[in-house]
Amino acid sequence: MIYDLELGTWNSKLRIMTNDELINEGKKVLRIEAEALAVLPDRLSDNFAGACHAILACKGRVVVVGMGKSGHIGSKIAATLASTGTPSFFVHPGEASHGDLGMITPDDLVIAISNSGHTPEILAILPMIKRLSVPLVSMTGTLDNPLCKQADYCLDVGVKKEACPHNLTPTASTTAALAMGDALAVSLLKARNFTANDFARSHPGGALGRRLLLYVRDIMQSGSRIPLVNIDDSLQLALLEMSSKGLGMTGIVDNDGKLKGIFTDGDLRRTLNKGVDLYSVKVADVMTTDPSVTSDDKLAADVVNMMQELSINSILAVDENHHPVGALNMHDLLRAGLL
Repeated sequence: MIYDLELGTWNSKLRIMTNDELINEGKKVLRIEAEALAVLPDRLSDNFAGACHAILACKGRVVVVGMGKSGHIGSKIAATLASTGTPSFFVHPGEASHGDLGMITPDDLVIAISNSGHTPEILAILPMIKRLSVPLVSMTGTLDNPLCKQADYCLDVGVKKEACPHNLTPTASTTAALAMGDALAVSLLKARNFTANDFARSHPGGALGRRLLLYVRDIMQSGSRIPLVNIDDSLQLALLEMSSKGLGMTGIVDNDGKLKGIFTDGDLRRTLNKGVDLYSVKVADVMTTDPSVTSDDKLAADVVNMMQELSINSILAVDENHHPVGALNMHDLLRAGLL
């Protein structure tokens, strides 16, 4: 018995477990679930291929239904499908009988998840699904149940046992269903030739979306915000330009506006070490010639890699005539979420 401080009573059900005992219990669960997944590949058959073809032919959306833990798995499967090129959403079967069934149209396809295949809330909406002539894909723990028998394609996600010691709590079975949903989603992704760029368009707020969708032109400083001085200007004027624009550098252009060099904070330190008179020298005498540049249509993520390889903190973007059209530094990239 253990004294429960929260309840202020002795709890006869609680038991003290050592670290090793807890770790061993966790290992048992993972092994059982790994075994459940290991047998799934051999079960994939023409039913799986048929379900994929039916989904690819679907003119509407894939509607996933499931109760309880299967419902939570269904929500994840719907989200995975939607983010990988297959329009999809989840409908709670209990709510479907009270109005949400109107969300399913004749152009849709339904994926129903039920370990037993006897879930009353799902069986209750099957007549309407059939009346709409909507293709039905089921995921069940056996192939001999009412749901599987009415499905056009039945996917077997059965397991020998749950990871729960009482063989009651959905654990291995939900893992198997989740994995089967992933198998569908990735197979469909391949069939649709869904690319990383397509994925990024569905995830514009994520790190991958930013890396694949943001171009230099989207984050660079442009127009009057570009630090620029003429090649005949003094270093003093260049320093004022650097200070006012706050990018840690300034570009140096000729009378035709073409980039001839760059002067950075690093160049300033090197100039000071040489004992140069900052008030009398021209910027052209201390600038870095032939600086590394980029174009405004380059992926910002590629520019990050380039700047890191060159160990530079700022860069200018130029057009085909080598005229500066933008400027950015590591702070701009940081604000864009690329660092």
